[in-house]
Amino acid sequence: MISVGITGGVGAGKSEIIEYLRKNTNCRILLADRYAEELEKRGNVCYEPLVKLLGTDILGEDLEIDRKKMAAKMFGDPEITKAVNDIVHPAVKEGILEMISRYREENEIDFFFLEAALLIECGYKNILDEIWYVHADVEIRKERLKKSRGYSDEKIDKILASQLDSASFIANADFVIYNSESLENSYRQIDKHLNMYKNAGEK
Repeated sequence: MISVGITGGVGAGKSEIIEYLRKNTNCRILLADRYAEELEKRGNVCYEPLVKLLGTDILGEDLEIDRKKMAAKMFGDPEITKAVNDIVHPAVKEGILEMISRYREENEIDFFFLEAALLIECGYKNILDEIWYVHADVEIRKERLKKSRGYSDEKIDKILASQLDSASFIANADFVIYNSESLENSYRQIDKHLNMYKNAGEK
């Protein structure tokens, strides 16, 4: 089994790439953000530490963490944001390492794909076999975000400024998927890369 991290800036088209991999490989796929949400639910590992840090006013009527309330507490406060990340990120990484170990032992899948925006920043390059970067030109990403999410130019610029630049992504990637053109073109790039594994296995 090969473990692969998939990353890229907002609007690069990671979702479409992941869906293609889901349909065309024998794999398991984990979306880091959704996994983090699971770990933050009542009874799971991040719940109590987050409530202790941020207070019970981040809870909804169902006593689950209200992510909007949590985000509001973190907004504009680097210290609180760091404290939250120091709780969530290690727990996510520990869970992912356990999954990779289990999948290798079970030996039933060919690939484990992990999608996360902060793969490089959080050190996943050291624990995954490969990092794949989905690249798209900035102007194309902006148009996609306006069309699909209705974001303003101001909001898009703020998000882009908070993320790694393309050169940093490329410098840390083992494989770059150029996704500025048609999805079919991106799929051909992926197929070519996947065939490298197939050919290596047949030798």
